[in-house]
Amino acid sequence: MNDDTRLHAACPHCGATNRVPATRIDEHPNCGRCGKPLLDGQVLALTDADFDAVALATDRPMLVDFWAAWCGPCRMMAPAFAQAAQQLGDRALLVKVDTDANPQLAQRYAIRSIPTLVKVVQGREVARTSGAQPAGAIVQMVAG
Repeated sequence: MNDDTRLHAACPHCGATNRVPATRIDEHPNCGRCGKPLLDGQVLALTDADFDAVALATDRPMLVDFWAAWCGPCRMMAPAFAQAAQQLGDRALLVKVDTDANPQLAQRYAIRSIPTLVKVVQGREVARTSGAQPAGAIVQMVAG
């Protein structure tokens, strides 16, 4: 893991882009401009370049939504995924990975259909489901 991997997180409150070290993802980072929480209940977009740094740095369960912009069910599930992130708050890290832009992750996780949700704990896959899910099922997947 690269210790200086930095994520770009947009503040949901003021819109400022913040650079957050991946190794400090569980320290509840605040926005450098407005001081409000950055990731509490927010969905984070990850890439081939920064996924491992976050997956290995977080002690929270991480639920990954493998999706693509052209996928109708993926677009239909996006609001439910965001709603689940709000409900879960800081109990889990919900992330999205665009399979078209990040083919290495899609290949590593053997993504054959989208949307696919993969629960990752301490860098290891522990659960998976495919197909669009309602917010309640997404929350349950993290809790289960």
